[in-house]
Amino acid sequence: MQRTIAKRLSLRRDWHGAITRQTLLADVIAGVTGAAIVLPQGVAFAIIAGLPPEYGLFSAIVIGAVAALFGSSRVMISGPATAMSALVFVTLSTMAQPGSEAYIVLALTLTFMVGLLQIAAALGRLGSIIAFVSHSVIIGFTAAAAVLIAVSQLPGILGISVIRGGSVLERILQLLPSVPDVRPLSLVIAAVTLATLLACLKISRRFPGYIVALIAGSVTAELLNASEQGVRMFRPLASVVPSLTAPSLDFETWGQLLPGAAAVAFVGLLEAISIGKSLAMRRSEPFASNQEIFGQGLSNVVGSFTQCYAGSGSFTRSALNADSGAQTPLSAIFASVFLMCGLVLAAPLIHYVPVPAMSAIILYVAWRLVNFQEIRHILRSDRSEPVILGVTFLAGIFSELDFAIFAGAFVSLAVFLKDSARPFVAIGAPFEKEGKRVFRNVERHDLVECPQIRNMRIEGPLFFASIEHLESEFDRIERRAPGRQDRLISLKGVSKIDLAGADFLIRQIRSARAMNRDVHFVAASPSTLSTLDRLYVTTVLGAENLHSHKTDAIAAAVDHADDDICRNCTKRVFHECRFKPGQPEHES
Repeated sequence: MQRTIAKRLSLRRDWHGAITRQTLLADVIAGVTGAAIVLPQGVAFAIIAGLPPEYGLFSAIVIGAVAALFGSSRVMISGPATAMSALVFVTLSTMAQPGSEAYIVLALTLTFMVGLLQIAAALGRLGSIIAFVSHSVIIGFTAAAAVLIAVSQLPGILGISVIRGGSVLERILQLLPSVPDVRPLSLVIAAVTLATLLACLKISRRFPGYIVALIAGSVTAELLNASEQGVRMFRPLASVVPSLTAPSLDFETWGQLLPGAAAVAFVGLLEAISIGKSLAMRRSEPFASNQEIFGQGLSNVVGSFTQCYAGSGSFTRSALNADSGAQTPLSAIFASVFLMCGLVLAAPLIHYVPVPAMSAIILYVAWRLVNFQEIRHILRSDRSEPVILGVTFLAGIFSELDFAIFAGAFVSLAVFLKDSARPFVAIGAPFEKEGKRVFRNVERHDLVECPQIRNMRIEGPLFFASIEHLESEFDRIERRAPGRQDRLISLKGVSKIDLAGADFLIRQIRSARAMNRDVHFVAASPSTLSTLDRLYVTTVLGAENLHSHKTDAIAAAVDHADDDICRNCTKRVFHECRFKPGQPEHES
């Protein structure tokens, strides 16, 4: 355990060798862009969480830097996030008045507990739970998040005020009554910002288009006296440097916060892993779930002592960071440094930034989040993946975003269990292809079978839930050709064998031998061979009937075949048949 903790606490170095002058420049540009974006976002998220505005910015600085250094993703940006902010508010608002000193202490304590729970999950190597969250869940969740982000920016673009929070549908319904109050000047500022951004990105993806666009929107607002005409601007901050804080160590308080802390920790974990995994797949980069969980947990623990509240990966800022050309986690470090410098040197200037300009930039980022190519690919795949995608996306549209990933993960687990309970069973026969002997499914390719040997394979786990399906498949195959004699059963595609699976194999051996047939197994995996030995399958089968290669099993079965039947057989399915009595001209 001590070695594991020490390993986790050491900084990741897998990306150090990738640092060059070019990557440093790209990370600096991405860091500047990220710092500019998170200034207004951090304020907004803190308000959603019921905390003073500076807490959102301090969370972006501290949590973002620690998570980048100790996590796994190269470009994910952590800190305050929409779902986490809402969960913090829901958890704490019934226990204290939002914004009060008691509320702040509860928020710091909640953050500390969330961090501890996530670190415990990492040390327990629970990152494997993400295996149940399929790629379709991530794509659907990302698309739903994109829609939610886009809809949440519409009030800022239109220059109207609506009640914050709710699902996509609820936000749209809240927005509709205020449409007649749209401010044309807000639309103009947003349009100028978006047009500038698109023009800059058309010139070059490495061009700092987001910064130029934000400046263009701010200049437009200043020239048109937007603030005097009712266009919202961002307010100056009361504090720019985080101070040391301490969470409460009162056990009664911990008991009250534990259910909420567990929910926040779990949702933050799923969001961070989903974002990090999605970006890693898109960029063909490695990603370790347990390492990322540890980085998230450590960042929350450290953050609880520096005026931060529970954070996680941010879809908006992570996508913006990657889109700005970020190459390594240094982009997050630069973003934290630039944000700190910006707070110290230029915090009063934040009131010159118009809300419509920032909303327009975030709207474009939301559009970039949707992976239309992957969605089309999933929709053309088997039935289960489109269902998982659809459930996740619709849950994100009609319910809260955090519920979407729970729904998608649940459907993924249900599909996994269903597929696991239905292993694939096939009969194989050889045929010549480009001078080589290959085996194909007899029922699918209408191939000729040997009248004395049935060559079968099983792909999938042999455990208690799959036995009923396996028995049904074996019965169906037996009814298809009841005259077969020996059985060759390949277990190379079997991933797991439990006691019920071993009992099934033993029943097949005894049933075949009761009808004067023999059975040969093909298995090569050390874990499979060990399981067969431990559960007495090898003892019942006989070591001489357990083969590591299919050719050895076929040779043994052909040798055992009845010579009288072989003498009159014209099929000659296997090459090994040439050693049996009969007509060699019919060999194939």
